[in-house]
Amino acid sequence: MMLSGPLLISLIPGFVILLVTWWFRKMNFPLSAQVIPGILTVIAAIVLFYISFVNIRGFEGAAYGFLAFFLVIFAIISFVIAKKPIK
Repeated sequence: MMLSGPLLISLIPGFVILLVTWWFRKMNFPLSAQVIPGILTVIAAIVLFYISFVNIRGFEGAAYGFLAFFLVIFAIISFVIAKKPIK
């Protein structure tokens, strides 16, 4: 049950990131522009994890840590979408 909250909260920005990456790929932007949503997501996940570990702590901090973990998963999927060759 504890994982469902951060997972569901990460779905909204995760799908937006995947949609933006897909749109950048369809518009034939350079690869450096296509990976920007994934890079920003990784940076946001690192900041969230740092805040959860240093400032919040406890069970609430663990929820933020899980949110950061799920955002990193979406960032990895975004990198895969950006690197996929266009057909």
